[in-house]
Amino acid sequence: MIKISFICSDFSHPVYPVLVDWIKQQHQRYDIQLVESAKLLREQGDFLFLVSCSELISSSVTARFSHALLLHASDLPNGRGWSPHIWEVINGANFITLTLLEVEDSVDTGRIWCQKRIEISRNDLYDEINQKLFAAEIELIEKSITQWDEIIPQVQDDSKSTHYYKKRTPEDSRMDISDSLENQFNLLRVCDPDRFPAFFEYNGQRYTLKLEKVGFTDNEQ
Repeated sequence: MIKISFICSDFSHPVYPVLVDWIKQQHQRYDIQLVESAKLLREQGDFLFLVSCSELISSSVTARFSHALLLHASDLPNGRGWSPHIWEVINGANFITLTLLEVEDSVDTGRIWCQKRIEISRNDLYDEINQKLFAAEIELIEKSITQWDEIIPQVQDDSKSTHYYKKRTPEDSRMDISDSLENQFNLLRVCDPDRFPAFFEYNGQRYTLKLEKVGFTDNEQ
């Protein structure tokens, strides 16, 4: 039976229940473990997947697996770093690219196994974006397990732009009350109201904002 391991650093991350559901569906086909740290991994296995993993995984760990792969939501080599799809939607992107790549000591530089383009509606909110992204992640995970012997990994072309995104902090969810809502809509719609809520401060008080859809308008597309 194929041995598969996942590292998801934060069990409160919205992708965690998606992984749990998939594992339940596959438990008769594969020997699967889901852990939050490399120190909890099995001694050896066939596939290691890093999904929303904030830990730097050393080559001594990846060497214990036939394939060590990372999911990263950008069109590598452009968009290395942290939370790339969030930054890109904030900057007005109408699609994101999900990349499955090999884990290397240098972050986000491994050979690319496969990619998938994900269309993002101008009205998609954070949970809808997550739903599309996580579905694509499962798709690439399944593809790599079932078609690994047909995939030809591609070395990243570093002659292309190699922009790095910084790690997002709660402060990056701050709204500017002197600016229009229209100008800040992309920021507001990607803020997770539970983990990184949008907020503003007024008269010495901090307030959080939560965006929800309540219906349709005639010009919604």
